[in-house]
Amino acid sequence: MEINFTPTSYKLQSIASGKVFDDTGWLLDPPEGEQPSLIRAVYATKQIQPKGDAYGLYTFADWLPVNRILRGSTAPVTYKSTGLAKALSLENLYITFSGYWPEKGAFMPSCSFKETEAYAVGGRITDEMKAKVLVVASAGNTARAFAQVCSDNQIPLLLCVPEANLDALWFEKPLNPCVKLLATEKGSDYFDAIHLSNQIIGLEGFYAEGGAKNVARRDGMGTTMLSATTFIGRIPDYYFQAIGSGTGAIAAWEANLRFIEDGRFGSHKMKLMVSQNHPFVPIKKAWEARSREMLAYDHQEARSHVDEIDAKVLSNRKPPYPIKGGLFDALSDAGGMVLSSTNQEARDANLLFQKIEGVDLHPAAAIATASLIKAVEQGLVEKDAVIMLNITGGGEAHFKAKHQLHYLKPEAILPTEATTTGIEENVARLNW
Repeated sequence: MEINFTPTSYKLQSIASGKVFDDTGWLLDPPEGEQPSLIRAVYATKQIQPKGDAYGLYTFADWLPVNRILRGSTAPVTYKSTGLAKALSLENLYITFSGYWPEKGAFMPSCSFKETEAYAVGGRITDEMKAKVLVVASAGNTARAFAQVCSDNQIPLLLCVPEANLDALWFEKPLNPCVKLLATEKGSDYFDAIHLSNQIIGLEGFYAEGGAKNVARRDGMGTTMLSATTFIGRIPDYYFQAIGSGTGAIAAWEANLRFIEDGRFGSHKMKLMVSQNHPFVPIKKAWEARSREMLAYDHQEARSHVDEIDAKVLSNRKPPYPIKGGLFDALSDAGGMVLSSTNQEARDANLLFQKIEGVDLHPAAAIATASLIKAVEQGLVEKDAVIMLNITGGGEAHFKAKHQLHYLKPEAILPTEATTTGIEENVARLNW
């Protein structure tokens, strides 16, 4: 089938001021002089019309800020649960799955919904930027997804990942040399990888992916909500997802607002039931205190808690929680709770999901599933409520059993206290 694609028509809006302006290429912040805020895409098409499976993720291009289609994408898959729903006595449990599960029509080789981000961000890259190098910091899954997508589409990429997380950088085949990797030494975490990436971004020829500030990343993640709502035919009542930064929940909230404007899927806001991996629960503590600002978190205690948790990808110490339009505002507007589950609760949830639904879960998705189980046990959701469980990664064991793996090796491993000169020297040795 021949794919015809016209760049999506949209503008950008400062959430703080409401000012609307053109996207001049790679804007991550409001215009100079504006109050600090996330910016949001405002699409010309108000009623979404999915284009079909042949478009992959870009079936939802009406609400993606993209000017081109990259090869190899697939969209999240939503289905109505029978197994887990029966076990929890839920009448309307819908599972949105991003990962590798061919039996359900899910074919994401990274086994993670981070592919939705990578394809949306890559689709936003302009011709003028193609000669520069995209910089992405990650605790693992994001790096794997961006590496795969950029390799397949010849997009120059530099990853910054903690050395302890390098085992997450596995692929079914060797990557294109346009993808490079620098690691921060053992004992470092995601915070250190972000710090390294920020120093590299200041060098000539590099640009930041932008994280939560990038409208393409958020709206790419929001395709999970688009998948669920268009499948169900209405906005869910509850949204369950595990969070590190909370960007996925922000994206779901923004998608919810677009569906209300669409007018065909309901006029209500679903409650955001987001969860963290105990004992690393900084967002939970801030929200329960109703503090817009993140609470003080001792540096060494934070590192110790990151070491303890199974879901390392949930270990963001500086999430987009306080910023205008961030997670605090999403929770305040939509309602909901920040939950938490332990490693053991998540492991038990994973085993249950495998047994009755049929596929393994990534640790973060297991945290979300465990939190749903606890929420049902505690009576936090109604038995007849329409519930969306966002399985943000799964099928990894399924994928690995069928493929010989290749690992991306770092070009260098840098100390956490690396000097600017030392970083520049290592980056200068890289050749794209």
